[in-house]
Amino acid sequence: MKILLLEDNDRLNNSIVKRLELKGYKIDSFTDGHKALDSIYDGYDCFILDINVPSIDGINILKEIREHDKSIPILIISSHIDLDTIKSAYGYGCNDYLKKPFFIDELEVKIEKLCQLEDAIIQLDEDFTYHMEKRELYKDGQIKLTKKETLLLHQLLTHKNKVLSYDHILNYVWEGDIATTDSIRTLVMRLRKKIPQNSLETIVDFGYKFNLRE
Repeated sequence: MKILLLEDNDRLNNSIVKRLELKGYKIDSFTDGHKALDSIYDGYDCFILDINVPSIDGINILKEIREHDKSIPILIISSHIDLDTIKSAYGYGCNDYLKKPFFIDELEVKIEKLCQLEDAIIQLDEDFTYHMEKRELYKDGQIKLTKKETLLLHQLLTHKNKVLSYDHILNYVWEGDIATTDSIRTLVMRLRKKIPQNSLETIVDFGYKFNLRE
């Protein structure tokens, strides 16, 4: 699982990173809000955001994430005890709130509850499997995917049986860079050659859906 951590206290930041890496998570950590905002589309499975950080606060980053993804887990950590601030965080779509100071064990429990992927390994059909945490596709061995193919497939399977819009794909796969719908179609065409036939449905003028039997 890939997590973005925004925490401007270097000591706490390092402590969280070390503990979560021991759990096998991949952590990208930031101490500056602007730098974190520039990276939010890099295919994360979970966000841990402090509120009071330099440049751009965690609430505004939360709002930006929710503009494009309503379902990805977001945990707010803060020393704030102001009720209006807490209500604001929940109002903009955070999933949970952890007040500082806290034990790292508390954070681990929150992450395991909120951010764990539903299925570590997804069976796409009789022959294909996808490992959600490793982000690897298998059929008689591992199938090589490019970075963009991996990001696209991971987002499709994270939102399996739901429509993924062009805007969502552009934000997460191109990580905020400018691209065209033709670029998406070309990427989809390449990916279709590596996944089960007819599993990826085109939703005309809107996006794509990965159809998977539950």
